[in-house]
Amino acid sequence: MNLWKIAAIAALFGGSEAASASHTHRTCSVSTFQRFINANGTNATVQSATYIPKHGSFNPMNYTSASEYTTNLPESCAVQVNVASEGNSSYLVGVILPYEWNGRMLYGAGTQYGFATLSSNLGHVGIDTVGTWAIGRPESVVDWGYRAWHGTTVLGKLLINQWYGSPSEYNYFYGCSTGGRQSMKNLQMYPEDYDGIIAGAPAWWTTHQQLWNLKQTTYQAPADSAHTIPEKAFDLIAAEVIKQCDPQDGLVDSIISNPQGCNFNPTTLACNATSAADECLTSQQLSTLYKLHHDWVDTNQTFVYGHMWLGSEASWLLGNVGLGKNTTIEQQYWYPRDLMGLGDVFTWEDLDYETVQLADKLNPGNATADKFDISEFEKRGGKFLHYHGMSDSYVSPDASIYYYDQASSALKPQGIEMDDFYRLFLVPGMEHCLSTPDQMDAPWYFAGPDQAATINTGTYSTPGYRDARHDIVLAMMAWVENGTAPDDIIATKWKNDTSAEEVLRQRPICHYPYQAKYNGKGDQNDAASWSCELLY
Repeated sequence: MNLWKIAAIAALFGGSEAASASHTHRTCSVSTFQRFINANGTNATVQSATYIPKHGSFNPMNYTSASEYTTNLPESCAVQVNVASEGNSSYLVGVILPYEWNGRMLYGAGTQYGFATLSSNLGHVGIDTVGTWAIGRPESVVDWGYRAWHGTTVLGKLLINQWYGSPSEYNYFYGCSTGGRQSMKNLQMYPEDYDGIIAGAPAWWTTHQQLWNLKQTTYQAPADSAHTIPEKAFDLIAAEVIKQCDPQDGLVDSIISNPQGCNFNPTTLACNATSAADECLTSQQLSTLYKLHHDWVDTNQTFVYGHMWLGSEASWLLGNVGLGKNTTIEQQYWYPRDLMGLGDVFTWEDLDYETVQLADKLNPGNATADKFDISEFEKRGGKFLHYHGMSDSYVSPDASIYYYDQASSALKPQGIEMDDFYRLFLVPGMEHCLSTPDQMDAPWYFAGPDQAATINTGTYSTPGYRDARHDIVLAMMAWVENGTAPDDIIATKWKNDTSAEEVLRQRPICHYPYQAKYNGKGDQNDAASWSCELLY
């Protein structure tokens, strides 16, 4: 996790409420913040304090490309602190304190909202999936699992209180993928930390998620076997899925709005006597496709993890999935080899249900966010917005539905209604956290974590639509602070996502179990032509 990859994503919410700090860049110093820390007895060392001018940029990682660090920041003070943890472990905390402060704290990207923002490296350098950082460092694994970001929250609140002279009035957590897992784990373990949580595509079921990512690659192994689906066939598969599933959701618009309701017939891809070799699948390759489209069910019909949904095929070759690359098997070894401690002798042929059982027993770092009774968070007035792209090929949308349903089963007997504090949004055509397959051009942008940075490093909120209908952070703030719960959030797709100037499509993303339905008249690309209806 990159400590300082903090994108500027939204305009000030409620500008009249913003508090102007009396600080100047002369007070933005290591000694100032070390004094705050020492006075409170915290075992931490301030490493840097950097003044950022208005419309300035911040590049502490010394990136050579301007596309890798944030620009157009408000006048701020950026602080980096090293915190001593347990054993030989420590973690870095990053805090950006805007001089025009909106009185709120956000763990995640969003300095241009006016938030004081927090981030952490969770006790290791580099990305999680290069797991060598965990070898021989069990306390660092615990920091990664949950401890570092709670410690970051505590320290962040301390520095905010000391710097501004008053505590933050509201506190929010905002993350996607691993960041989504972190936000859910914090909600479960420390329900008093945050007033509002936003979790996108959360990889919450760590013990199953990481092994499932490895399991997917095994379906293709060994490379170039008779059952291996060649890379060039994935576009063919994606096109056939859209051809069949798009009309079944009730509107031909290139978007699969209801993947679960599609009756897909893969045999239309089967080779026959006249088929060209690169335009069909053999029976063995169809068997592999069947596995990819169905749940991982193991010994005694035990459910392990949900499948990739129809409509995700276009990204099966990309990123962390990479089903067309044999090297991705090595990339997925980090969890069993390094975090579970199985070592280099473990290979993909060793993956079986006993591996899953061992993972559940070990639960490295206590990272899995599987506490379903989150009534403490509800009782203290917390709000939880959870979303997931239906075309996500890395974290299955089934995982989000599974968590929601399990939480509902735990809370309803206590008289707690899910809609009162927890809303799940399934986003048709959105891939992992952001973007959409070229074949779909589905609306996917609503200022979620990391989304603004895909446009450019100075973008914030939803360009042209900076309001709670189009921005999930502003929607969360409206719910927590004004009691206005979002029934839907309008997602946007631009004709050119890198400029975000001319809108191609907008569509409401409805809270589960509702689904957006075309009203039957009006512009299909206009959100006003759609309404939310129950799936069943």
